[in-house]
Amino acid sequence: MTLYNTTFENFNKSYIGSATMAVIGQSCLGATAAMFVLSNGTSVTQMIQLAIIVFTNMFANTSILAQMSHKTVFNLIITSVFFSILFIIINNTLI
Repeated sequence: MTLYNTTFENFNKSYIGSATMAVIGQSCLGATAAMFVLSNGTSVTQMIQLAIIVFTNMFANTSILAQMSHKTVFNLIITSVFFSILFIIINNTLI
């Protein structure tokens, strides 16, 4: 929990800059994950993976625009990055 708390404190101190960089970073990572998913076809499995990526990225971006609590935004960004990396790894091994 120390890493999480330290990272959240840094995120909270410079929220505007951190949120801006997070939107750019996690959106690019989500787009890369979507590319990897779609490179394996358009079956139902890939469409479910794509929907998860799109929704998690959309929730993270919307939470920033809706000015939700900093902790909620931080947790949604972590969730978005986690799912994007997970689907990149899963679909990269299938190629």
